[in-house]
Amino acid sequence: MPSVDSLSTRRDLTVGRKKYAYYSLPAAQEAGLGGIDRLPRSMKVLLENLLRNEDGVSVTEADLKAVAAWIENKGSVEHEIAFRPARVLMQDFTGVPAVVDLAAMRDAMAKLGADAAKINPLVPVDLVIDHSVMVDNFGTTAAFGQNVEREYERNIERYKFLRWGSSAFNNFRVVPPGTGICHQVNLENLAQTVWTAPEGKATVAYPDTVVGTDSHTTMINGLAVLGWGVGGIEAEAAMLGQPIPMLIPEVIGFKLSGTMPEGTTATDLVLTVTQMLRKKGVVGKFVEFFGPALPNMTIEDQATIANMAPEYGATCGFFPVSAATIGYLTATGRDKARVALVEAYAKAQGLWIDETSEDPVFSDVLELDISTVVPSLAGPKRPQDKVELTVAAPSFETALGEVFNRATDAARFPVAGQSFDIGDGDVVIAAITSCTNTSNPSVLIAAGLVAQKANKLGLKTKPWVKTSLAPGSQVVTDYLTAAGLQKELDALGFNLVGYGCTTCIGNSGPLDPAISQTINDNAIVATSVLSGNRNFEGRVNPDVQANYLASPPLVVAYALAGSMRIDITTQPIGQDKKGNDVFLKDVWPTTAEIAAIQKKAVTSAMFAKRYADVFKGDAHWQGIAVEGGQTYEWDAASTYVANPPYFEGLSMEPTPVTDIVEGRVLAIFGDSITTDHISPAGSIKKTSPAGQYLTNRGVESEEFNSYGARRGHHEVMMRGTFANIRIRNRITPDIEGGVTKHFPSQDTMSIYDAAMRYQSEGRPLVVFAGKEYGTGSSRDWAAKGTRLLGVRAVIAESYERIHRSNLVGMGVVPLQFKADGWSKLGLTGEEIVTIRGLSDVNVGRLRPRQDLWVELFRPSDGKMARFPVRCRIDNQTELDYFKAGGVMPYVLRNLAG
Repeated sequence: MPSVDSLSTRRDLTVGRKKYAYYSLPAAQEAGLGGIDRLPRSMKVLLENLLRNEDGVSVTEADLKAVAAWIENKGSVEHEIAFRPARVLMQDFTGVPAVVDLAAMRDAMAKLGADAAKINPLVPVDLVIDHSVMVDNFGTTAAFGQNVEREYERNIERYKFLRWGSSAFNNFRVVPPGTGICHQVNLENLAQTVWTAPEGKATVAYPDTVVGTDSHTTMINGLAVLGWGVGGIEAEAAMLGQPIPMLIPEVIGFKLSGTMPEGTTATDLVLTVTQMLRKKGVVGKFVEFFGPALPNMTIEDQATIANMAPEYGATCGFFPVSAATIGYLTATGRDKARVALVEAYAKAQGLWIDETSEDPVFSDVLELDISTVVPSLAGPKRPQDKVELTVAAPSFETALGEVFNRATDAARFPVAGQSFDIGDGDVVIAAITSCTNTSNPSVLIAAGLVAQKANKLGLKTKPWVKTSLAPGSQVVTDYLTAAGLQKELDALGFNLVGYGCTTCIGNSGPLDPAISQTINDNAIVATSVLSGNRNFEGRVNPDVQANYLASPPLVVAYALAGSMRIDITTQPIGQDKKGNDVFLKDVWPTTAEIAAIQKKAVTSAMFAKRYADVFKGDAHWQGIAVEGGQTYEWDAASTYVANPPYFEGLSMEPTPVTDIVEGRVLAIFGDSITTDHISPAGSIKKTSPAGQYLTNRGVESEEFNSYGARRGHHEVMMRGTFANIRIRNRITPDIEGGVTKHFPSQDTMSIYDAAMRYQSEGRPLVVFAGKEYGTGSSRDWAAKGTRLLGVRAVIAESYERIHRSNLVGMGVVPLQFKADGWSKLGLTGEEIVTIRGLSDVNVGRLRPRQDLWVELFRPSDGKMARFPVRCRIDNQTELDYFKAGGVMPYVLRNLAG
């Protein structure tokens, strides 16, 4: 629908020989939106989005005035707006199920007698295959080739499906395996900072905005692209032309001043920022960075900080357009006309910053003098738990007792067939991995220099350490090779294992069997050190309980030291060829050394060459035959891709929503239950319901692959929902893992098996939880699996924003305690739960965020309890989705009608 442009803001902008149409923010101010020149620049991007998409229905003049009023209320007044991103970014773990849903929607459209081709992305979509490579092979020059071969063997069914999708859908491109991590490919190539689109004879210019099916989509905020992670469910709606409803946010200004001290890295800075913002509390808010330190900050450093927005809890961590933005776009080979447009557009719209810029108005401001940053890690379980390097060793000793309930002794245990022993705190995984750091040449060059200095002194990594290097793009290999540093990393076992997100998402691969056996036989608290952004329990590797986030050079240092119990700031990390002690300071590079190599080794020609034909792929990819036409030819024998049941029996009129009457409690969880706990992730155990299902389908255990690789198959995924090895259900408090009790039988069984028994009994299900339910990655299966298990409602003390939205998108109602949480109710799991008022949505009586009552009856003593909850269906659009049975049936009926 074309813009009505009630304020007459459309103008022309001539850049070189090209003319662009745009919606002018200064013109909007002249037309009556007073003071918007003082808005945070992220808010200006939102306002432009509304100006351009004003249609009198989803975006009205009242919405424009509400944004202008932000200057006075600073986001304290709730007002919902409809945001339409310029494009959608996906990675394959979350992207495959989204494409599966689109394919299923095409089938459903055909069954309704409508045109299946109407199911098609209406905005550009890029899917980068980056989450499927696993570290099976490492420590050799052959590791990369071997891992690629294994990746294609495991994932050929998924890759055939994605090849079909790239040809069947318009506006849908696939970046093949082995190219890089989606966020770095986005930073280095896909993002444009200012987007353009044809409109009749005109070309309209507007800010590049994006939503992605990975929570770390925020990394692109470092290039002044407003974007954040959404669930696959929300992304599908955006692809199909649905606006993303959101409340006008508060914007927290984060002022950076000073210069980084010698010996510190961008990783140390981001861990400091993360801890500060977590303490502040910025969930659901924008964070925008400003201050005198920005002009001297590289885009790569900005992207590192922006990447971690999910860890500090913000919707985004935005950096405005600056000279650094222009320099980076030029250095990475963007079209010259586009780079010129970015600068001209940013200056015309008041989006540009330099030393003369006035500070915007913010909801609140934090300040950090970055000269106070010190070398740090984060762990052993959460990214916001920063630990200064100087106290990392004693901090681990404390965690042994307080977190892992382990006696703080120094016992060590022999490893069968090896000449070494291992004990608590030993680093068994040292991985340079994840988009957080592998986008940043300074820290990768620093890692290479540590390796170079260590090699010169004759140091070796400890034999129990699994080492790996998984860069964010192929350009990394080019500049490390040009600098002569790749061979230095190779010498310490940090050989290239693949281009993609590996250890950080649980694709660390197995440990040596003898080491794994020793860990498990002796309950050793083994550790990993990784340059990632996530270290939740059970995520990195099932054998590793303590996980620490660190900069790439520190990853190398800990591989040399071999233990978290060594204070690497005062104790030796090894001995040189003559037996003399070597300390961290002996191998740590200076800032000047790093900068000199970066200036020489990183060239724009590398980016131009690597991205010249980014969608072509290698011989493996090109050899995959495309099968199917407008609709997909589902293979009933596949255990990777299956037609999901979301549209079975779908009619043009939705089935009326019913109240939850005499439901059962499937699980009771504590605080900080992440989507890693809820959603299937990591390896598939042979004894698990998913493992048993695959075994019954004739799949050998060594071919199970990971849950992430099988996200396109609902039968596997629903069996892995709530099956995390570290999750604790308070119904079965003495058992770790996805276990519950069925009532009234009181039989103990897997959560999946209990859910199936309840379904056969016709019982709706409810889940109780504590604070911050659903934090972590934006996993759509955390909501899809919940719904397929028969859960109608989740009752928690608070929610992470993406997961709450995804629950609604799947027709599951999120309810929030008004007062005390479940712990004050004395729940045992036997309770029978009734929630009335949900059926009011059928007749328009259920309002966003309405209060409802929950009734509990305990059969064992006949006691009744009643308590209020807030329905966290937050806006009218979500109510429409809920009434329709979810966002996909809602969109499908609209398109079919």
